[in-house]
Amino acid sequence: MSQLQSGDLALMQELGDFPDDELKVEQVDKDCRTVRFSVPEEGVELEPHVRDCVKSYIQPWLVVSRRCQGNGWSVYSERAGLHKLLLKQTFESDFQPQNQQKTVKSPTLAVLNDDSGRTLTSSDFNLRCLNPDQRVGGLLAFSSHEELDHFNQEARLGNRHLELFALYPPADEEEAVEIRPIPDCPKEHTGDRILIRCQAIKFEIDIEPIFATMALYDLKEKKKISENFYCDLNSEQFRNFLKPQTPHVDQSTLARSAIFSVTYPSPDIYLVIKIEKVLQQGEIGDCADPYMTLRECESAKNKDKLEKLRGQAEAFCHRLGRYRMPFAWATVNVMEVISTAAIERDFTDSDSIRVKSSSIDRKAQLPRRNSERFSTLDDQFCNISSFKPATITISTIFKQEGDRLSDEDLLKFLADIKKNSTPQRRIKTIPGCIKLDMSPVQDTPLGCLSTELIPLIPPAEKTIRPVKEVLEFPSSEVYVPHSIYRNMLFIYPQRLNFVNRLTSARNITIKIQFMRGEDPSCSQKVIFGKSSGAEFLTEVYTPVTYHNKSPDFYEEVKIALPAFLTERHHLLFTFYHISCQQKQNQSGNCETLIGYSWLPILNNDRLQTGQFCLPIVLERLPMNYSLHTPEKLPPQVPPVKWMESHKGLFNLEIQAVSSVHTQDNHLERFFTLCHALEGGATFPLRVREEKIPENKLEHELKLSIVSLSSSNLEPLVLFLHLVLDKLFTLIMQPMVIAGQTANLAQIAFESVVSIVNSLHISQELIRDQQGRNSLLATYLYWVFSLPDPPRDMPHINSTSVINSTESRYSTIGRATATTVGNMLLQSRIRSSSNPDIPGPHSSAEDAEVKNILSAKGLNHPGCRMSTYLDVNNHQIPSGNTRPSNRKFHEELALQMVVSAGVCRENVYKYAWFFFELLVKSMAQHVSQLDRHSVPRRNRFSDRFKDDITTIVLVVTAEIGTILVKQQKEVEQAEKVNISLAFFLYDLLSLMDRGFVFQLVKNYCNQMSAKNIPMPTLISMRLEFLRILCSHEHYLNLSLFFSSQSFATASPCPSISSQGSGSCSFQEQQTILGLFELSQDFKHQHYLTGLLLTELSAALDMESEGGKVQRKAINAIYSLLCSHDLDHRCIKPEVRAKVATLYLPLVGIVIDSTNYLDFTVSDTRGGKNKTAIPDDDLENVPPINQSVALAIAGNPFNTLGRNVLVSMVSMQGKSVATLAADTSRHLLVCFLWVMKNADKNLIQRWTIEMPPSQLNKLLELLTICVSCFEYRGKQCSDKVSTQALQKSQQAKLQLEEALLRGMGARGEMMKRVGGMDRTPGQRENLRWRKDLTQWRQTNDKQDKTKAELDQEALISGNLATETNLIVLDLLETIVQAVPLAECKDSVVGGVLKVLLHSLTCNQSTLFLSHTFSTLRALVVKFGDLLFEEEAEQCADLCQKVLQYCSSHVDKNRSQACATLYLIMRYSYSNASNFSRVKMQVTMSLASLVGKSSDFQEEYLRRSLRTILAYAEEDTEMQNTQLPSQVDELLRNLNSILSDTVKMREFQEDPEMLMDLMYRIAKGYQTSPDLRLTWLQNMAEKHINRKCYTESAMCLIHAAALVAEYLSMLEDHKYLPVGSVTFQNISPNVLEESAVSDDILSPDEDGVCSGRYFTESGLVGLLEQAAELFSNGGLYEAVNDVYKIIIPILEAHRDFRKLASTHDKLQKAFDTVIQKGHKRMFGTYFRVGFYGAQFGDLDEREFIYKEPGITHLPEISHRLENFYSQCIGDDTLVMIKDSTPVDRKQLNPNKAYIQITYVEPYFDDYEMKDRLTNFEKNFNLRRFMYTTPFTKSGRPRGELQEQYKRKTILTTMHAFPYVKTRINVIQKEEVKFDLTPIEVAIEDMQKKTRELAVATHREQPDAKMLQMLLQGSVGTTVNQGPLEVAQVFLNEIPADPKLFRHHNKLRLCFKEFIMRCGEAVEKNKHLITLDQKEYQLELKKNYNRLRESLRPMLERKIPELYKPIIRPQLQNRDSFKRLSFRRAQEDNS
Repeated sequence: MSQLQSGDLALMQELGDFPDDELKVEQVDKDCRTVRFSVPEEGVELEPHVRDCVKSYIQPWLVVSRRCQGNGWSVYSERAGLHKLLLKQTFESDFQPQNQQKTVKSPTLAVLNDDSGRTLTSSDFNLRCLNPDQRVGGLLAFSSHEELDHFNQEARLGNRHLELFALYPPADEEEAVEIRPIPDCPKEHTGDRILIRCQAIKFEIDIEPIFATMALYDLKEKKKISENFYCDLNSEQFRNFLKPQTPHVDQSTLARSAIFSVTYPSPDIYLVIKIEKVLQQGEIGDCADPYMTLRECESAKNKDKLEKLRGQAEAFCHRLGRYRMPFAWATVNVMEVISTAAIERDFTDSDSIRVKSSSIDRKAQLPRRNSERFSTLDDQFCNISSFKPATITISTIFKQEGDRLSDEDLLKFLADIKKNSTPQRRIKTIPGCIKLDMSPVQDTPLGCLSTELIPLIPPAEKTIRPVKEVLEFPSSEVYVPHSIYRNMLFIYPQRLNFVNRLTSARNITIKIQFMRGEDPSCSQKVIFGKSSGAEFLTEVYTPVTYHNKSPDFYEEVKIALPAFLTERHHLLFTFYHISCQQKQNQSGNCETLIGYSWLPILNNDRLQTGQFCLPIVLERLPMNYSLHTPEKLPPQVPPVKWMESHKGLFNLEIQAVSSVHTQDNHLERFFTLCHALEGGATFPLRVREEKIPENKLEHELKLSIVSLSSSNLEPLVLFLHLVLDKLFTLIMQPMVIAGQTANLAQIAFESVVSIVNSLHISQELIRDQQGRNSLLATYLYWVFSLPDPPRDMPHINSTSVINSTESRYSTIGRATATTVGNMLLQSRIRSSSNPDIPGPHSSAEDAEVKNILSAKGLNHPGCRMSTYLDVNNHQIPSGNTRPSNRKFHEELALQMVVSAGVCRENVYKYAWFFFELLVKSMAQHVSQLDRHSVPRRNRFSDRFKDDITTIVLVVTAEIGTILVKQQKEVEQAEKVNISLAFFLYDLLSLMDRGFVFQLVKNYCNQMSAKNIPMPTLISMRLEFLRILCSHEHYLNLSLFFSSQSFATASPCPSISSQGSGSCSFQEQQTILGLFELSQDFKHQHYLTGLLLTELSAALDMESEGGKVQRKAINAIYSLLCSHDLDHRCIKPEVRAKVATLYLPLVGIVIDSTNYLDFTVSDTRGGKNKTAIPDDDLENVPPINQSVALAIAGNPFNTLGRNVLVSMVSMQGKSVATLAADTSRHLLVCFLWVMKNADKNLIQRWTIEMPPSQLNKLLELLTICVSCFEYRGKQCSDKVSTQALQKSQQAKLQLEEALLRGMGARGEMMKRVGGMDRTPGQRENLRWRKDLTQWRQTNDKQDKTKAELDQEALISGNLATETNLIVLDLLETIVQAVPLAECKDSVVGGVLKVLLHSLTCNQSTLFLSHTFSTLRALVVKFGDLLFEEEAEQCADLCQKVLQYCSSHVDKNRSQACATLYLIMRYSYSNASNFSRVKMQVTMSLASLVGKSSDFQEEYLRRSLRTILAYAEEDTEMQNTQLPSQVDELLRNLNSILSDTVKMREFQEDPEMLMDLMYRIAKGYQTSPDLRLTWLQNMAEKHINRKCYTESAMCLIHAAALVAEYLSMLEDHKYLPVGSVTFQNISPNVLEESAVSDDILSPDEDGVCSGRYFTESGLVGLLEQAAELFSNGGLYEAVNDVYKIIIPILEAHRDFRKLASTHDKLQKAFDTVIQKGHKRMFGTYFRVGFYGAQFGDLDEREFIYKEPGITHLPEISHRLENFYSQCIGDDTLVMIKDSTPVDRKQLNPNKAYIQITYVEPYFDDYEMKDRLTNFEKNFNLRRFMYTTPFTKSGRPRGELQEQYKRKTILTTMHAFPYVKTRINVIQKEEVKFDLTPIEVAIEDMQKKTRELAVATHREQPDAKMLQMLLQGSVGTTVNQGPLEVAQVFLNEIPADPKLFRHHNKLRLCFKEFIMRCGEAVEKNKHLITLDQKEYQLELKKNYNRLRESLRPMLERKIPELYKPIIRPQLQNRDSFKRLSFRRAQEDNS
């Protein structure tokens, strides 16, 4: 280890010196569910196998744990109460002001008059009558800048949160590879537990004791899935009936509640309750009869009957009390009850939620079956453990059928019930009810007994009624190893067949006994009793079916098997006939013996289970019968009498539930042979049927070892711990068999590998997220302990033990390193799929292994690797060691190295298992050493180190091979890579660290040498390093454990080659060098250097979806997080030391600024930053980025969608952007380093930094501010939809372009809006689940209000802390400014960041510090700010003013102090007060114009506070400052007054625009302010989607700018003032500059804004063009670009020109495409009448509404709004368009008249206005028609309907900056139209529409059909036919009407012709289903033509006399007629 500096030693101790025993091996007592362990009965000698089993079930666990673990991650648990320690931060967005209940004032409509001369800025509010806010103390009280800085710093550092990461949500655990989940402790398997309590079993009559048996059945699996539970609820009276039979009752038999367990829930699980009673004479039906017919509460006669029945019952009980008979049964579907209860359950209570999670956790641990049938159920029944307790009442009780008692019959009944809710065969029911309570079991209740009747914890204090656990028989395999001793047998008698027997045996019962010999006294008391009786019995009887010779049985007999079984143990069955009726001559005995049968328990030493059919022996049992089965009984003398000649008559089934009997041939054979080896066995050995002589033992044992993996999975898993223990013993134990040393190690090892493989590939077993089989992981962590050291073998055949002189092993001759290498190569050559096929003889990889081996010196047998770090390696001389010195880890490593073929493949595939095995055995080895006498490096032999080196090399080579050759197996490679990393991680705690670092170096070099794709390589190495760096001593290893000797070349050559060797050592020692990832750094801090190198490489490469970058960043993030929360790193000096370790990270982050993406949660509109809800998210116009940037004067027009462009260093290469959350992780790491690093160091660094780098740093800080912005409490329910992003993007860009430009204000807008994309967190969190503060979910409903508040509290503190870190850094930079060269740019840059931070949502605490810093900046660098940074001065004023209107008092008082200081400083030091005045005024105008929720009362109070500062400032009393401030504040106050008026009209957009328009007009003399207000208007229009009006506002603004530019510079290419804009709109002329004497643009502070420049002008115009395009006025786009193009040409900006022409092309293309389909505005005349309207009274306006607006829509809108203002009852809407007579109106009412108007053009105008656009642009005249009749009514019959046309002229042309314009002139056309003229006009219009519709290029079928329907449809009222009949039926009497008559006739002629064309046209347009419709139209057309013909052919002779010539043919005359008609039309 390199020499430590003096100070480091103390620090190193601070971080915890390396203890010698980092890993502690400890025994952990097993948790036992019962009060004592379940063990075999005492005093019995046990077989070796049983002894081993019992030992393994009760011995403590052996766990290897880390002493220092948890300095990192587990500290999250300490954060559980974090929110209680945090201060609540006040944010304006969360702040609810007191006077929240503001009433919406109705606008007083009298505020507007048209006196344009008056600027609406008179102050009508006196400031001095307000109380000022509290002033900030000591504003000017400091003597020097240093004192001020020190004071601010002290304030900033007080009360800071030490741990940044505690506030930050934990990273996604997907990536947390370094977390090795601790496997769950092995425990007895239980399913979901349900408690069922039997409350009542009631029948109509109560005459005798009854007994219930409950069990669960799974109908789907057709299986009984629980043992029986017996209970009875008999009264004391009935219990006494049975006293003689049960004199003693054990407490345990009184249970009435049972806990059932269900592992595999299915919808068809039924609880079946069988009811029995004491045997009595008669069939079941006869016995049930009274229950069906009698009632308890009827007449006295009945009572006598019942008494009689009770008496009979008592008699039967005394005589036959020990026998039962079946009686009734009932059932209920358990799952239905559960699902109903779960649905009703309301999950709000916290209790249930806790329950739910625990059940899911338990499920996760359970080795679930993956088969389909179970997977479908899991979802449906996952709530089995958390349903609502339910009470079930079963009222259907079925009578038992004597001939259908078996389980098969029962399952058939259940299937019927499932189908039809009753059994098919009509079974009789017995009236009665059974009441059960059912509830889920969370905690074991008091007084509970296990299935072995051992009390469970918690035991009951006093004697209470017990609850029994019922043993489950799972419906399918359960893969959980045994962990308790359980040894039980279940006997199921099934059927007896005595049909052919001619005896009187009819009431048959079987007595069952468990015998240990043949003597009757050998009957053992091991049978479990039933209810209300003895706990254990010696015999038990089956229930009797009356008069049935071949009864079925449903009995279950449960037996506790003795641990030691002999061949004498057997089951004895005795068959009796029971006499129910006592005969007179008979004494008391009612049993008649029929015969016997028996079954030996063991068969060839194996437990007998399964189905049996036994013969029955009559009379007596033969001698020694128990040694044989009844079927194979040898001949006896005298001969045995068999029933029915030895035929099997008795069917039964036996099942064992045992954790000692394996019931698997392979396992049994293996265990038997192993125990034979352990000695004490006699040969030949009997295994099942065969006998094994001693010389065959080794062969058989090997066979049994090999065949282990062939045993069934379930038994293998059940006995897994024992099997592995035995195999590991065999690996170690030298077996001497018949004098020969048996070589079993290799075969045992291969068997272990094979078992490991089969467990991993099984689909039935679960694996954890690292691919480790859970059962094996559990075994390694809890169970495995070193096999006992090899014992000297007992002599078998008295041969002496071979005294081996082998140096290390007695099983395999130790191969030299060369042979090991060769073996390795050989094994590589084997084909992977079939080890027998030899592969090609060499490969690159083999060569690689060879090279590595030779490089290590392995090919020289004598050379050992003893020179890792120190050649003076004092070795312990290894003489001839005895075999007992063999170490398990050495043997294991050797076996791994020499393994071959498939075995070798699997060893490395599942390397994790063998690595963890090695580590645990090494840890145990180390724990046994005397650490003081054995130095760390001598703990393990050199040979072992060689083996480890080889293993690591081979595993690394394996990983590389997979990655290069088998791309599909990448996941496999990742897992092996992770397990290798964990292995080295563990070795760091056990072995010499230099040796381990050498292994790490080998790994890195070897991986780099492979041809692996770069992203994969980096990803692999990252995971590897991430695990190593999570070591608890990583800090010590990295900070103090450095040495030049083994520092590797960079693992990534591509990177190391860039920087290495190019600069000398001295230069690297400079401060700047500390912040770079130099070679020197990598040498000194090995692991950190490797990790940072990978990060740097990852950020520099492109990867799909940024996966590699995310992985790299998360690795660093998790590492820093663990330091931050490490209790060893609390002291600042320790933190500073740790931070220096990561200084190069700062350089990496600064360089990666271009990749960072971060998104903003909402539009930063006003100061409250609330996004305006947008109705139509799709149609928001995208704002052109380059326009926005041009306004800012930004040279780079390359703003990508999510990339924050680096303004300083745009890199040429394409960069992959990081996702938002990844960027946040990287930035929080950067901030952590900055927070904890030494401040002096950072200051020196910023001084030495080149300016470009400093700019990058400042830009990075800007990103940090936005990235960690507080999102408010409500953000959790915002969903990041595309549409929302789109609209917010558009709004953000618009603000950027219009209102902020690209000053410091605009810096914040350089990003694109979207939501804060939090990644959807995964459901099943693997770790720190309940420890973190952050619920990992985005589901709002999932969170309570308290949780939301808690989240808001923490995220508020996070935002504050991150921003304060940025502020600290800015202060550090600023304080270094005097020493830096480029003073001004640094101050400007810092100010930008500060202003940006003010734009974001900040806490009051942060704001107070920021304002202090701003004031210090003003004091220190005021001259710089006010002279150079004009733009920033404006931004500063605007931000500060914005906070002056805050409703948080503290924010306001800080802002006031700052604003006053700015005024004072600009007056006294910079002598530049006029500029500040101008900027403040503009800022206020901009602020009040944009913000909709602006609080003017707070701002007024702030103005008053500033006035107070001015009045109290004694130094300044003799200057002009107080009066100037007073004047400025008065002006601001008057602007505010206008704003108040605006506020009143917030709901009336037209009125609001009028008011804003007047305010803007009022600033005619102040161009900056006028511009501001025009932009405010543009913003308001955009919010209402009035894009054209918004564009007009910008055109006016551009004209204004052009006026002033033309005064300043005389360039040909610039527009000549506003005149140039006339083409776009004549209204623009009002922007002409006022005469020069009033205002000159040179005056200080005027026209100094960023828009009064050429690029500003172009920006405004481009924006206007964009808006015209959005508004559909594409032709106007052309006019706008005509002004822009000359400017661009003059600037030679060809890129811009290209894009401009591109846009023009798009505009014209759109015009061509859309053609006639374009929609323009609709116009209405609106008149206001009534004094209530104030100034509006008797005024008329033209309103412009969107394209297709109908009269009712606008009418409804205005009516709604004005009725709110002046009352429903006051407002009247005038429905017609007749002139309003004021005298006839009610003076107390208000009237609105709305009329539809159309644009009106004179004939000469029509020549110029040809296109649709021209007819809808620059409109000033409109026309409407008023229908009337002579009688005074507006409408009448056709012949009396007249019309009047009225023409209106407006003050300005549409479109304008407003959507309504005053009417200034009204003229009525000289004549009124007569009825026939009205008819002519109507018919001409109809004809014109038909012609247009027919002759379109692409006709619109729907439109055409609509017109036809109105023309030829038969039912049209006042349709063409009626018009013709009224006016054309007769020739008029008045000659004056002749011409009109004729004109109408000709109109009709053309009309009918057009109709014909249209009908023909329609024929070609219709679809097949419209044929009938076409025929109908044709028919109607023909009918109309025929009806019109007589009228159309009738001419007026007088008109035609002079024209018609007789000789002309008809056709000519027709032509003439047509010609004449056309002429008339034109006239």
